[in-house]
Amino acid sequence: MAFLVAGTLRVAAHMADAQDSLARKGTYSLRAPRAALTICSPEVPDSTVAILEATLQALGFHSCQRREASAQGFLGELARFREQLDAQGGPVSCALVALVAPREQLRRPQLLVRELSRCEALQGHPKILLLLSSAPRAAPEPGAFLTGLRELCGRCPHWSLLQLLTEVFGLASRESCRASYCPVLRSSLRGTLFLQEAGLWDQEEGSPGAQYDLSGARAALILAVLRERPGAQRDVEALRGLCESLGFQTVLRTDPTAQDFQEELAQFRERLHTCRGPVGCVLVALMAHGGPRGQLLGADGEEVQSEALVRRLSRCRALRGCPKIFLLQACRGGHRDAGMGPAVSPRFWRWLRPSPPTPSHADVLQICADAPGGPTPESLDLADVLRVYAATEGYVAYRGERGSDFIQTLVEVVRAYPGEDLLELLAEVSRQVCALDVLGPDCSEPRKACPEVRSSLRRRLCLSRAGVAAPGCANSGSPLTHSRPVGRGASPSDLVQVSNPQPDAGS
Repeated sequence: MAFLVAGTLRVAAHMADAQDSLARKGTYSLRAPRAALTICSPEVPDSTVAILEATLQALGFHSCQRREASAQGFLGELARFREQLDAQGGPVSCALVALVAPREQLRRPQLLVRELSRCEALQGHPKILLLLSSAPRAAPEPGAFLTGLRELCGRCPHWSLLQLLTEVFGLASRESCRASYCPVLRSSLRGTLFLQEAGLWDQEEGSPGAQYDLSGARAALILAVLRERPGAQRDVEALRGLCESLGFQTVLRTDPTAQDFQEELAQFRERLHTCRGPVGCVLVALMAHGGPRGQLLGADGEEVQSEALVRRLSRCRALRGCPKIFLLQACRGGHRDAGMGPAVSPRFWRWLRPSPPTPSHADVLQICADAPGGPTPESLDLADVLRVYAATEGYVAYRGERGSDFIQTLVEVVRAYPGEDLLELLAEVSRQVCALDVLGPDCSEPRKACPEVRSSLRRRLCLSRAGVAAPGCANSGSPLTHSRPVGRGASPSDLVQVSNPQPDAGS
């Protein structure tokens, strides 16, 4: 009996902590213990490990395990770390795993992410994976990146982790002598993460001052397949209205073929080149059925690669140094996520109110400090890029008659707080989307969707219309605006809950 009572109380405490992990209106609670693990390949210098451990302490991880392993042993070491956390019998408020190895050994981080996400003690809590290349010519050297992060933590303890990383990305890329250097983060966080205790109380100290200058022209391109995608029209209208309210001149093309996707993007890029003044910001929304290899299906059923479109526009000379936002409402595979909840014996359900499940890949932050040639090859041309996906890699993105949860929630949140940091707003979008249950057309059980953010932004990005200059592009009276009629949409407040959702998957 004592064992049963102890087990029940332990599960109840776990549930209460999971329910409270985002109780501060989208801010993670870090009241439970934290855990950190460093896995280094044998050739990593001790000096680099020492700097890493000092940085982890500055971030609030006061004790850190250190293990040495070859690339083949990384997954096994992480599995042992996960088992150790689960064996403690209580929740862990945050876990950070740092991998330091030659660049070629860091190519498959998703296997490690899946292993860490299996940890029951971390369900509903942030999981951070830091990838550092130990290559002799890494740009910058791992120690330089870590030192910058540690010093910034000391000066600005009230900044969130995403704000700290954005600032460090900017400092690192400006100081790097290699033109190909571009750090990047990949996030499914559902809230703001302050690793310093001061972050919860010292908000009056202000936010990062380094912001993108959005006083130049703003341009948006919306390419949306409406055919056989019920509700897509609602998304188009909601997003178009948001863009125009924020001062973006908007190009809208509905039902593009695969060739049209490429041609419209090329024409959009050419218009940007002919602008008389500087371009402040661009936004591109791609909405279509999708597939597991990043392909989008045009209205003709032919495929076009979304990543190729992103790279093509990102390399536009007129956009060097300005933020480029890509929104992708499309499936990225066929997996349907039932979500994860605490493991509880059925006999306990009558006494305990279970916490709602969270998507399996939520609450993860990957930081690639030396991206070229590594897990997500980037170049300076792809700096200042923000990609936002409606679903994590390999999973279905849902859409219903009243639109998609992702687009409708994003529009509602940005309309409400246009002057806030967009990265933080996207975490709030993820929180709201992840809280919803959807019923797909081919299953009777509730399913979950989890947006994913990839960012190489180097400054704070706020889309407030304040300070927007009059657009100044050549060759027209209304140079960046044309569309086919798509009908009226509904207000954002009508569109948050999806009914009878359909997956945006390709055939």
